[in-house]
Amino acid sequence: MDLRQLRYFVAVANERNFTRAAERLHIAQPPLSRQIQQLEAEFGAELIDRGARPLALTAAGRLLHEQAVQVLGRIDEIKQMVGQAIMLERRRFVIGFVSSTIYARLPPLIREFRAAAPDVDLTLVELVSLEQIAALKEGRIDIGFGRVRFEDDAVRRTILREEPLVAAVPASHHLARHDGPLSLAQIAREPLIVYPRTPRPSYADQVIAIFHDRGLEPRIAQEARELQIAIGLVAAEEGICIVPETVQKSRIDDVCYKPLSEAATSPIIMSHRVADTSPDIALMARIILRMYASWGYAQPDGLLPYAQSR
Repeated sequence: MDLRQLRYFVAVANERNFTRAAERLHIAQPPLSRQIQQLEAEFGAELIDRGARPLALTAAGRLLHEQAVQVLGRIDEIKQMVGQAIMLERRRFVIGFVSSTIYARLPPLIREFRAAAPDVDLTLVELVSLEQIAALKEGRIDIGFGRVRFEDDAVRRTILREEPLVAAVPASHHLARHDGPLSLAQIAREPLIVYPRTPRPSYADQVIAIFHDRGLEPRIAQEARELQIAIGLVAAEEGICIVPETVQKSRIDDVCYKPLSEAATSPIIMSHRVADTSPDIALMARIILRMYASWGYAQPDGLLPYAQSR
């Protein structure tokens, strides 16, 4: 007797029909009948009254059915408990990120992390910077890569680097043919596309502040939900958008990128819970230090304490 025979027997007992039981089990009827006959031969008694319509269990069959249901139920419970134990043994690490960091070398950092910690269940969640703070405090993510500075006593923030900003301009626009960098004064005279629309404060406010710091009032034509939509609106000749320079890697048709004459940057910020001493955060910090050195970036001071940790 094996568990498969017990499952077959319970299916026949529940359906009270060999044909329906075979369909439920996704097998042909003859093999099902043979398995039940082998089970009866092992017990030395008929388990099913085949003369009854619908089929009925004999006294021995009713006893076996009662015990088989309990055994199979217990087997299922054991499988579930073992599966949960396996999941608990596998560490989980959730990273929140803003879309523009995908272009700012985040993918190779993720690949390096996966290679260094293959047993960690790594999950990526796209969240704007403000959403990352709430997600960190609620335990929904373990680390965040954002663009906007927020003060919160429960969250530690590290500036990884300041990324220069550029102007995404429709390829047909007269400023696309302008020699040299564009000034913010030139851009302020054109329709401006900002993102994200919500929640605020956000990268959009960061861009608007760059104009205001120079006494300029931008002409905001569109507030896009996300970066990709903003670039699409630029391609549609709806306006100009100020974006981090690594966004140029997206190579969307009908969009050209022009440097700015003013020194304007956007930070790439890594955030995590203040009291979190997870080895996975330390591992990510060491990976960033190593990869930034290989790319020629300055090593973030806030990550240097992790350099020797293991």
